[in-house]
This record gives sequence, structure tokens and C-alpha cells, in this order.
Amino acid sequence: MNERRRSLLQPLNLAGLFTLVAVGMAFRWMPPERLPWAIALLALYAFLMFVCDLWPRRAWLRPVQLALMPAIALTLVWLDPRPSVAPVLLVVWTAVMAMAMPLRLTAVAVIAADIGFWFVLRGDGHPAPLTVVLIHCGFQLFAALCAWYAVSAERARDQLARVNADLLATRALLADSARDNERLRVARELHDVAGHKLTAMTLNLRALAADPAFAGRPEIAIAQQLSTELLSDIRGIVQAMRDDRGLDLGTALRALAAPMPRPSLRLRVGDSVRITDPATAEAVLRLVQEALTNSARHADADVVQVSLDRDGDRLRIRVEDDGELRGAIREGNGLSGMRERVVAAGGQLAFGRSDRGSLRIDASLPA
Repeated sequence: MNERRRSLLQPLNLAGLFTLVAVGMAFRWMPPERLPWAIALLALYAFLMFVCDLWPRRAWLRPVQLALMPAIALTLVWLDPRPSVAPVLLVVWTAVMAMAMPLRLTAVAVIAADIGFWFVLRGDGHPAPLTVVLIHCGFQLFAALCAWYAVSAERARDQLARVNADLLATRALLADSARDNERLRVARELHDVAGHKLTAMTLNLRALAADPAFAGRPEIAIAQQLSTELLSDIRGIVQAMRDDRGLDLGTALRALAAPMPRPSLRLRVGDSVRITDPATAEAVLRLVQEALTNSARHADADVVQVSLDRDGDRLRIRVEDDGELRGAIREGNGLSGMRERVVAAGGQLAFGRSDRGSLRIDASLPA
């Protein structure tokens, strides 16, 4: 609900709403018999302008919106073809069109709408229909460019956020890998250096204890006991340091999802999951990254659930969102790249449909 409210209250929507209010105020000069129709059409236009923000997951609403808005605007111009503010609605529609569609398609649609605008003015006997149309074309061009640059800036910002998240997640993995390697190096040093010297000291104390001249000295027995215990403690510490090896994949995955406003990440990592191979960790990271991007772009999901579990010598990954999978599953560049990366790491990948109708990704990698 908060996301929907933020979408409705974005600056471009507020500007469009202000314009609609101004157009409605200008209807007071319209012939009284046509005023109810004009108010009804303006209300429908306002509803269409915000319909995709109210129900963002219904993709079929977008073409309906973009087709009906210019038709309503031209109808309002036809109801009151004398110099009025109704053609401003074509400018608002142009901005909406430029935000949702490529510029070439927007240009074709705007030209078609303006031709219709010209016919409406000409049919009413306007003395200079072409001049009026060209004037509004200038405003439409300005609106289209402003909307396109706004969308481009927003996409660049999102791309920068994704790159930054990628860098943060990779840095977390690298730092964890460096700590893991340092821990392993310290364990080896303790085992090879300290363990070797303590073993030598224990043997020398044992020899002293066997000497009749020192056999009765309690200090020798205490030193021998302490060296034996210390050697056992060092071996235990070394074993614990080796057993604790593993990359903190959870921190890296959360850093990857943190900058994205939606979808949010719900991560569950099994207690037995321990990843020591950086290549495997990198494969899991990229898989989840592509799944988040896919859920945001195509499924319009709010939450992505990721679970990691260990099954024998395999790492099982399941990714599922709360979005809506439209049509059959088609492996585009994103899903194909995901499969190629998992297979290159020695794993397997399968796509399916969950009970709620969303995309489910099941992968397994060497643990």
C-alpha cells in the first residue's frame, strides 16, 4: 500500500492532476447541455491516468490506458472546439506515453493523434487548424522529452544502485574469503610451528622425567603435564579454526538486495550450510541477483524468498517470489545466463511454476 501511495504521489502525477483540475475549471464556459458529458469524460481520463499506478500488476491496463486517453481528449475538443484548454490533455497523454513506450512508438502515436486533432478543428471550421496543431505539437515534444529524460534518469539511478549493490556484495565475499584464508594460515602456523616445538618440549621433559637425578622432582611432572595439555589445546584450536571455515553468504546476499526498493529479500540459510569455495558462493550470488532483477522487471513482485539448504554433498537453492508469471516460461537472456553460470559451476537448474502461479527456481551446486 505504501508503494502504491508513493507511486500515485510522484511529482509527474501531481503535475498531471493539477492540469486536470485546471481543465475542469475551464469547463464553466462550455455550453450547459454538453457540460455533464465533459465532466464524465474528464473523470474517466483522470481515472485512466492513474489506473496503472493503482493496479501495476495488470499489464493489459497499459495499452487500454494509452489508447483511450487520446480518444477522450479528442472527444472533449470536439465537444468544445473553440479555443479551449482541452487540447492540453493531449500533452499530458504524450508525457504518459513517453514514460511507458519507446520514443519511436510515442512519435507515431502522437502524430496520429494530432492528425485527428486537425480533422476535429477543420470539421468545426476553425480558421487556422494547422497552426493550432503545430503549437500543441511543440508542447507535446517538450512533454515527451521531459518524461523520457526523467525515466532515463530513474533507470540510470536504479542501474547505479544495482551496480553498487553488486560491488558491496562482492566486497563482502572477498573480505570474508580473505578472513577465511588468514584463519587457515594461522591454523597451519599454529599446527606446524607451535605444535612442533611443543612436541619437542614434551619429549625432552619425558626424557628428564626418566633420568634418575630428576625422577622425583614435582616440577618436571607439572611441566610435562602442562606441555601435554597445551599441545592438546592447540590441536583443538587448529581443528576448530579449520571447521569454522565458510563464507558468510547471507551477509553478501542481504547487501545485494538492500538498495532495491522492491522486491524485498526474505532469506533462510540452513544451519548445515557452509560454503568454502568462492566460485560456488559467486554462482549463488549471481543466481539470486538475476532472480531479484527478473522479479522486479517481469513479475512485479513485492517479496522474493530465497532458501539455502544442504542435501548431502549438494547445496540446494530455491527462489520464489509473490509475483505473477504471465504465460509460459521463456528463457530469455537473464534466465539463460543464470543457467549457464550454474552449469559452469557444476550445478543444475530448473524453472517451474509455484502454487500461487509465480516463477520458482530450483538449483543445486556442489557444497
